[in-house]
Amino acid sequence: MLSRRLIRIKAFKTLFAFVGSESDNVNAAQKTLIESCDKVKDLYYFLLNISSFLVTVAEEKIAVGLRKFHPTEAEAHPNYKFVRNRFAALLADDPEFGRICQKRGLVWGEYEPFVRHVYNSIITKDYYQDYMNSGEDSFEEDCRLFSCIFQDEFEDNEELESILEDLSLLWIDDVAYALNAVIAGIEETRRKKRITHPNTFLKEDDKEFALRLLTESILRYDEYFKLMESHLDNWKSDRLVLTDAALIVMGVTEAVVFPTIPVKVTINEYVEISKYYSTPNSRIFVNGMLDRIIQEKIAGGEVVKQGRGLFEQ
Repeated sequence: MLSRRLIRIKAFKTLFAFVGSESDNVNAAQKTLIESCDKVKDLYYFLLNISSFLVTVAEEKIAVGLRKFHPTEAEAHPNYKFVRNRFAALLADDPEFGRICQKRGLVWGEYEPFVRHVYNSIITKDYYQDYMNSGEDSFEEDCRLFSCIFQDEFEDNEELESILEDLSLLWIDDVAYALNAVIAGIEETRRKKRITHPNTFLKEDDKEFALRLLTESILRYDEYFKLMESHLDNWKSDRLVLTDAALIVMGVTEAVVFPTIPVKVTINEYVEISKYYSTPNSRIFVNGMLDRIIQEKIAGGEVVKQGRGLFEQ
């Protein structure tokens, strides 16, 4: 589920927190990193689970309309297409999905006002009206509707962000990634016609990559920080932005420890991360410092890459 970039971000944040805490408990840092990675999958399930709650709101609205003494034409003859949505039904009937959501408390009952607000927004949208009035009646169309809902209703939603912040501080930075994963998961469900359950890591060796990247960065932090200091031109180390320092230490560590990752990829990844998690000028500083130190280590034989093109700048 997690991309290598997100793994790097999680490892960087854990390293930064570890250094700031002045702790020496590497095992605790490793546990924190894995928990942070697993939280992304929890967010994925939490977001996806709103589907059946939206259907419940629609069912309740239909029931209220039918009980009225003087219902409107639409209330007296409701359109049941949304409440019979096959994708939402597949989720609701999947025992593994239900077990995970219940066990980990990934349910929306406490946030019914938000669910109703989302539903009231959905029914005003053209994509919903087109769905309800189309002559098509298929599982594919049902899946496409929920793709539209997640694309349209949840991105940059301040009310949602407030809920997620209350539930887990780790979720705020992950919501965009999790939403993309949800949309990709709906598409996979559409193709396979069954619910798939993602693993936290996309590849078998990604967990090992995460733990080794963090652990080696912790063990090498003091050494590489001093190396950075030796390369600072007219710049005192106490003026060094600590987020930059953590990114550079981790980038140098990755270049040294992982022989199959190209140097260019490593530098580009940490420069990109610096754009979002450090100062406006950090990308230039991180790029220059990483390039200087890694080239020095290449010359000294500490960075050894396997395969053609891995040293290309």
